[in-house]
Amino acid sequence: MDRSAQILTPSQLNILARDLLEGAFPLIWVEAELGSVTRPASGHMYFTLKDARAQIRAALFKPKSQWLKFVPRDGMRVLARGRLTLYEARGEYQLVLDHMEEAGEGALRRAYEQLKARLEAEGLFAAERKRALPTHVRRLAVITSPTGAAVRDVLSVLARRFPLLEVDLLPSLVQGDNAAAQITALLRAADASRRYDVILLTRGGGSLEDLWAFNDEHLARAIAASQTPVVSAVGHETDFSLADFAADLRAPTPSVAAELLVPDKRDLQLHVRRLAARMVQLQRHGLGQAMQRADRALLRLNAQGPQARLQLLQRRQQDLARRLASVWRQQQERRQAQLRHAAVVLRNGHPQRRLDALRERLQRLQPRAAAAIDRQLQRDQLRLRGLARSMEAVSPLATVARGYSILTRENDGSLVRSPLQVRPGDALKARVQDGVIDVVVKEPAR
Repeated sequence: MDRSAQILTPSQLNILARDLLEGAFPLIWVEAELGSVTRPASGHMYFTLKDARAQIRAALFKPKSQWLKFVPRDGMRVLARGRLTLYEARGEYQLVLDHMEEAGEGALRRAYEQLKARLEAEGLFAAERKRALPTHVRRLAVITSPTGAAVRDVLSVLARRFPLLEVDLLPSLVQGDNAAAQITALLRAADASRRYDVILLTRGGGSLEDLWAFNDEHLARAIAASQTPVVSAVGHETDFSLADFAADLRAPTPSVAAELLVPDKRDLQLHVRRLAARMVQLQRHGLGQAMQRADRALLRLNAQGPQARLQLLQRRQQDLARRLASVWRQQQERRQAQLRHAAVVLRNGHPQRRLDALRERLQRLQPRAAAAIDRQLQRDQLRLRGLARSMEAVSPLATVARGYSILTRENDGSLVRSPLQVRPGDALKARVQDGVIDVVVKEPAR
């Protein structure tokens, strides 16, 4: 057997290996840690991309390295894009990059700090720009996820402290690519409606990436431009977002935000009772002073002696006493009526009543939801049938059914499109309409 045709030099072998690598791997992305970062006088950058178990050499040539927005250093985690190739002189394969950026939370943190500094320099977070919250909030808009823990905490605290408050839940995504735009749109719509005394933005805790929707520049500007006071309660006590800085009030947690927005009904009831007691005390004091003045006037009249004038003043005294007693009774009745009305309002605002109303509304909406789902399923079925017909029209099996066959190599299943791809003795498979035929090439390509 002649081996001369199979003997390769190292250069030839490396060239073949390089062509194989470059042809087999498209443009790829790699997330890894930088190591052995060097930058010689040529301006090119050489380093390794590594993880806990492996590493690969990489290069970023000068024209591309000039576009970097950070200074690469050992230990930094990056996201790199490039092509796999082989350095023939050493027989080492490497990744030649055309783009590299910081990966993970570090990049998000830098973007957050840069945007925060820019908006702060514009005065968007200035204390003098912030609006005071109203003393008594009558209507509140809550923009948050309808299924998160934050909305449950907020509604629970509001129902316990002040059930008379009207609360509208404006459901929104609070995480993901579309969350910031949706929150911004709901905020602007709620502000434009002029329906609410305060707007509350809230969600539970999470990582910087989870809370990223509340670091959006458009959302921060919408909060600053809102005519309605905005309260932000995003994440845990240690989490700070740009929405927190732009809002008129930042609460450390959703529950604390609810406590800051409304008074406790028990405190209000105690305050009303104190006012009623104070009113009774003042009225008694005023009536007592009036009686004393009447008595002193009567004594003066007795000292003067005119009987007719004395009788007149006595009648006036009696009349004043009756009027004072009448005013006292009227005020007492009015205050008691106000207390009874407040008690009725508190009972009518009980969470159970609102829960029953929401259940009734859900029952009305369920048939509409079921009908919408049926219509969507019908549209999806029609679309699926159309796709099936389109796939059937371009399927190679239709061509096979007309008498043609598909040739593939037996060893790797690759398609044979030309006689130049086979040699005598190659084993092939010919797929026809109802099966597969084993074929062996007898003559060379012509």
